[in-house]
Amino acid sequence: MYSLTFTKPELVAELTAKMLFEIEAVHFMSDKPFIFTSGKASPVYIDCRKIISFPRVRSTLMDFGAAKLAENIGFEEFDAVAGGETAGIPFAAFIAERLNLPMQYIRKKSKGFGRDARIEGDIQKGQRILLVEDLTTDGGSKLNFAEAIRDAGAEVRHTFVIFYYDIYKNTISILNEKDLRLHYLVTWWDMLSLAKKTNKFDSKTIDTVEDFLNNPIGWSQKNGGN
Repeated sequence: MYSLTFTKPELVAELTAKMLFEIEAVHFMSDKPFIFTSGKASPVYIDCRKIISFPRVRSTLMDFGAAKLAENIGFEEFDAVAGGETAGIPFAAFIAERLNLPMQYIRKKSKGFGRDARIEGDIQKGQRILLVEDLTTDGGSKLNFAEAIRDAGAEVRHTFVIFYYDIYKNTISILNEKDLRLHYLVTWWDMLSLAKKTNKFDSKTIDTVEDFLNNPIGWSQKNGGN
């Protein structure tokens, strides 16, 4: 049964942050930074893939997402949902189920054999596709996946993620320039706000995280990253 409950964005963000802390999908560190494959250093780490192992959490988050999409975009604005390889695939499946829509998934690059396809599943020309991933940092992967959808003759104007970093300049404007609108549930600023409210971390850790969020590139360069 298709059923939605609408909740204020501020409460959605706070509850999402609470759930991510509860399942230990988010980590704050002040003494030793995380070093990512990009070479950047960071005192924070998010692993949205943990969500799939917690049915009550994932169900609630997908309800939040479906309601946000209906409220912000409309109820009959999509013909299918496409997940970006790899982490976006399960969340696309969950959202597609909530919206009663078909699903596809998009490879980061073509297989190089067989049909040499980048998109798996049944995609039709003119279909209005919702692109789904787990998170957004600078938006680069969204543009890559959106290009594949458009090359296949379908339309994509909206992308949904659970987590948006919201610390790198111009991410939203870059996506908008490519006619792609970002929709999300929670940001690092929401995580930091909840951490402050709950006294979950000591003041040194909070200060370190806040310094990073305000200047991620500079912080990385000062702490062993590029």
